[in-house]
Amino acid sequence: QLQLVESGGGLVQPGGSLRLSCVASGFTLDYYAIGWFRQAPGKEREGVSCISSSGGSTKYADSVKGRFTISRDNAKNTVYLQMNSLKPEDTAIYYCAAKKHLLFRLCVLASEYDYWGQGTQVTVSS
Repeated sequence: QLQLVESGGGLVQPGGSLRLSCVASGFTLDYYAIGWFRQAPGKEREGVSCISSSGGSTKYADSVKGRFTISRDNAKNTVYLQMNSLKPEDTAIYYCAAKKHLLFRLCVLASEYDYWGQGTQVTVSS
């Protein structure tokens, strides 16, 4: 069974950091682009960041550029999202998603992805 599982969310103060992990089971991530998305209450799901299957290409939403870093370790079948300088507006459920042979310029579009995790809650509050 193909599955993605996110972890690493939690409650953090403004200015703090978290590292989210997305682990795949039932398949290898080697040929999959991975996207991180988030959805806040009452808002649409938005693309945060994405990384190509090789890790050689990455993209970020303007709202997180310079603060978030996406990376992957294919040997561990895991993709990470390092989030620094967190702001209250980063509060959301964060999801990872996987797509094989993704046209990378479309990587921030949720509709492009085939597999999704269940999400992990990130709350930024003092």
